[in-house]
Amino acid sequence: MHEYPITEQIIKIACKHCTENKAEKVTKIKLVLGDRSGLVEESIRMYFDVIGEGTPCEGADVEVERVKTKMRCPKCGELFYRELLSFACPKCGTDGEPTDIGKEFYIEYIEVE
Repeated sequence: MHEYPITEQIIKIACKHCTENKAEKVTKIKLVLGDRSGLVEESIRMYFDVIGEGTPCEGADVEVERVKTKMRCPKCGELFYRELLSFACPKCGTDGEPTDIGKEFYIEYIEVE
């Protein structure tokens, strides 16, 4: 449910971008969404279609780039994807620690015409 107000803000930002560029409509928005962001891509898409009706965003393509979560080894510094049921660094075997990689959520770009 927290995707609704976030999607509202995406649409406000995109509409403002459209106005500032003296364009009539938003054709595409690219979002970057980390697996640990806590946001559900399908909900954002659904709300975008509903909230975007009657705005310059209506009918715009929403592209989402997913960012997989990575861990960092405190011993050797290796960044790695965690294997199922394991936190071990593939390089040295030390248990990895969480990073901010995978928490991303931002608009990468907005295309207008």
